[in-house]
Amino acid sequence: MSAASLPAPGARRRFRHALLAWYDVHGRDLPWRKTSDPYHILVSEIMLQQTQVDRVLPKYAEWLKKYPSFEALASARISDVTSTWRPLGYNIRPRRLHAIAREAVARYDGQLPSDQETLLSFKGIGAYTAGAIRSFAFGQRAAILDTNVARVLFRVFVGHGDPKAHAMRKQLWAISDIVLPRKRVFDFNQALMDLGATVCSARSPQCAVCPMARICRSRRVD
Repeated sequence: MSAASLPAPGARRRFRHALLAWYDVHGRDLPWRKTSDPYHILVSEIMLQQTQVDRVLPKYAEWLKKYPSFEALASARISDVTSTWRPLGYNIRPRRLHAIAREAVARYDGQLPSDQETLLSFKGIGAYTAGAIRSFAFGQRAAILDTNVARVLFRVFVGHGDPKAHAMRKQLWAISDIVLPRKRVFDFNQALMDLGATVCSARSPQCAVCPMARICRSRRVD
């Protein structure tokens, strides 16, 4: 990836400043943002895959009350686990959570490791989830790229091409990494997701109130 295809230092600084200033005012109050427990972070991230926040909120609380730790989840029967998961759907997800819990208990004393290579060795933890765990639970400078983040970065910094193409996906990962600040990593990554979910939405982006309006390469001019 050439340096020319990545945001220049000035653009990175403007993006960081605008995003964090916006988040300080408009960031959503979500329970998984009030914890650094790796297990809690993992549960929230798995639940949020392809599922709206308002559907996850009650299930997240119910799940942690019933399975408050990796040990509690690992010792549960898989039939109970999948039953508790309903009605979130995509029922491979509770099975993966259960398998991750059992592996964490068996190999890592009921804890999640903090390094990317080991996290990626768990079946069900991909690059995005590993980055989320590292930044949200362990405070590491780790990039993330989910659907909302990819849409924001593509629209602001690229503006043309196929955002789903393999080469573009690699470029967006590189952009996510290079714009990530060294401080306030937790807030920055959460802000990226909030901006994509609430302002830079897929079908009805609110460009008039977007903090990136002045620098966005895809801004709609009405």
